[in-house]
Amino acid sequence: MSRRRTPTKRQLSPDPIYDSRLVHMVVNRLMKNGKKSLAYRLFYESMKKIGEMTQQDPVKVVEQAVRNATPSVEVKARRIGGSTYQVPIEVNPERGTALAIRWLLISCRSRSGRNMVSKLTNEFIDASKNTGNAIRKRDEVHRMAEANKAFAKYRF
Repeated sequence: MSRRRTPTKRQLSPDPIYDSRLVHMVVNRLMKNGKKSLAYRLFYESMKKIGEMTQQDPVKVVEQAVRNATPSVEVKARRIGGSTYQVPIEVNPERGTALAIRWLLISCRSRSGRNMVSKLTNEFIDASKNTGNAIRKRDEVHRMAEANKAFAKYRF
């Protein structure tokens, strides 16, 4: 990592069908072993199913799911004088979105089910309704931050 200057953030191009940067971010995190076309196919099939099941715009459902799963605070381990404290810190909006996408995909991969499309569909619908494993993870992180509020003075 360079000490001289921070690298510039690269702007992600929007995806070809829905023209959304968030969709492109989800597809990039969904992709494994560089198989982007497979990731796009899985995600677009899932979006089609979301549209059929909810009778709403699937991009709005995905945006709502990511918004619901985004944490506002998290804990970070900080070593002070020989003991380690879990210090609650505010989450940057970009990092919050990245965490939400990561948690949504981890929870949909750990779901029981037949194929990835149905697991992805159900997880996004659940998260948009404020249920599901990704929401549980967010609540757990918020609870940890609340429990360690006394160590907020060690924030950097």
